Amino acid sequence: MARIVMKFGGTSVADLDRIHNVARHVKREVDAGHEVAVVVSAMSGKTNELVGWVQGIPKATGAKSPFFDAREYDAVVASGEQVTSGLLAIALQSMGVNARSWQGWQIPIRTDNAHGAARITDIDGSFLIKRFGEGQVAVIAGFQGLAPDNRIATLGRGGSDTSAVAIAAAVKADRCDIYTDVDGVYTTDPRIEPKARRLSKISFEEMLEMASLGAKVLQVRSVELAMVHRVRTFVRSSFEDPDAPGMGDLLNPPGTLICDEDEIVEQQVVSGIAYAKDEAQISLRRVADRPGVAASIFGPLAEANINVDMIVQNISEDGKFTDMTFTVPSGDIDKALAVLEKVRQTVGFDAVQSEAGMSKVSVIGIGMRSHAGVAATAFKALADRAINIRAITTSEIKISILIDGPYTELAVRTLHSVYGLDKQ
Repeated sequence: MARIVMKFGGTSVADLDRIHNVARHVKREVDAGHEVAVVVSAMSGKTNELVGWVQGIPKATGAKSPFFDAREYDAVVASGEQVTSGLLAIALQSMGVNARSWQGWQIPIRTDNAHGAARITDIDGSFLIKRFGEGQVAVIAGFQGLAPDNRIATLGRGGSDTSAVAIAAAVKADRCDIYTDVDGVYTTDPRIEPKARRLSKISFEEMLEMASLGAKVLQVRSVELAMVHRVRTFVRSSFEDPDAPGMGDLLNPPGTLICDEDEIVEQQVVSGIAYAKDEAQISLRRVADRPGVAASIFGPLAEANINVDMIVQNISEDGKFTDMTFTVPSGDIDKALAVLEKVRQTVGFDAVQSEAGMSKVSVIGIGMRSHAGVAATAFKALADRAINIRAITTSEIKISILIDGPYTELAVRTLHSVYGLDKQ
């Protein structure tokens, strides 16, 4: 017998037929004798609809300001998961499974006070463990918790993944299964490279890099939590037949296991290629080269909630001036330029140049730690395809390369092939 947390995303619970299919997945694990908690998202499209209603109210009421109370935003938006949890509990009950729905505040999942983008601070697993002892399946509304002001707080986009991993850590689950509309983590996006392969295992560190660098399979915070608490996490497809061969395999079900690198016997040099489109490049020319200048540039950008990614600073030839280049999401470029214009006199630079439509392509693999020449291989492969590199950043297990947007798919396919990821 094992203790399992199962999470189902919006597409998995998009309508009543799919909710019934989810109930069959849950019943399979219950019938195998496991203790089960289920975390659900809102039905596909429902959260967007609720957000739209909230955003439309100021205009509908003729309010002078487009802003609204974030606490009431959470009260509305959290209702999507409440509906799903109740419907799934009813479906399970109709199939003879002892199930009960619970909202985040009833567990309670405690968060900080950042309504709309709260972070989980604590979960007492004793409530759920008591329910396990009674043979009950707890169906929990994801994406939400209880803030210090005693009100519902939502966790931001993808928060149900975070809820599931946090609950799995709190109850010391043997496994956290994240069911989604894909059947695992692939070496790259199969829509770009049909030869992409599903990975049987990937380390927490690699998955964290892939999630933060463009892979949409898992939310970044959920991977961070899984890594900190060492929660073995499976990415699985909810659209596979619940009774198909191997689906009930406790040790090796179909999907991708995200785990400690110690569990991965044969480590590939490169495990995957991730990409992120819609990057913008900003270059500051003849920046005064003095201590504190970087802080005076990036501090105001951070205060404006602009996420700066790749940063390249040229070596100053005369000790007086340097050039600095960095990237921001394309959607933030106008806001970033406005911030830079405000600090221009304080910082001291001659000109600002910007260009949108860039892409970041990243090579990821824990095997890079012990292999030389990985970066050189990427640079040569892109050069052979006449793809110009705008900027480069590296870490122990990743190389990120900024290129012109139109070359994204060619670059992904080229790198996927040069590292042998298209071979079994």
